[in-house]
Amino acid sequence: MNTFADGLARALGLIAGADTTLWSIVSRSLAVSGAACLLACGFGLVLGAWLGVTRFTGRGALVTVLNTSLAVPSVVVGLVVYLLLSRSGPLGALGWLFSFQAMVFAQALLVLPVCTALTRQVVEDADRANGEQLQSLGAGRLLRSLLLAFDERYALLTVLLACFGRAISEVGAVMIVGGNIDGFTRVMTTAIALETSKGDLPLALALGIVLLAVVLALNALIAAVARWRGARAEGLGALQGAGG
Repeated sequence: MNTFADGLARALGLIAGADTTLWSIVSRSLAVSGAACLLACGFGLVLGAWLGVTRFTGRGALVTVLNTSLAVPSVVVGLVVYLLLSRSGPLGALGWLFSFQAMVFAQALLVLPVCTALTRQVVEDADRANGEQLQSLGAGRLLRSLLLAFDERYALLTVLLACFGRAISEVGAVMIVGGNIDGFTRVMTTAIALETSKGDLPLALALGIVLLAVVLALNALIAAVARWRGARAEGLGALQGAGG
């Protein structure tokens, strides 16, 4: 108990004292996850919105594969990216292995199916409610998908927050493709694993506290957006009822 208490006190001291090593790891983690989400969500939002309104042969199979990919272990994604970026791999000429770019690539592949699948569900539900009206006004599939996505932008905001939480809490893929190199590719999750194995509990605890704080903040934002959407919907319903 004393060891844990001492480690926790030292961890809080590292956070309060703005330890250089600690905050360089934190900033790198935020940069990697932010870049990965920016790339993956930019494509995933468009693809998911399009799938939400489009019907074609094989769509059900594609949606099944997409939903199944949500459960793919991160170490498998890391292995695939490692093979792609290795010297003998098809992308070996890029020289990205054990670099910032490799970690962004791996996390983007992890986040992409999450963003696409959740966006598809949100837009598909909206299409059932309002799609026929937009179609009767002459909106094509692409325009309809974009209009519905814009209309559900607050729900999609929670999707983006969930994607960032998925990315920043990931450890397996970035460990494989990044190599956990001190000062270059060490992020919060990989540093926690390494420092714990080395017995440096204060730094591991400090990183764990910051990571938990980030995840807690994301969940608080998601809950706040959900409550705000509910209150806004009730307010609009009351105004429509009063006007009727």
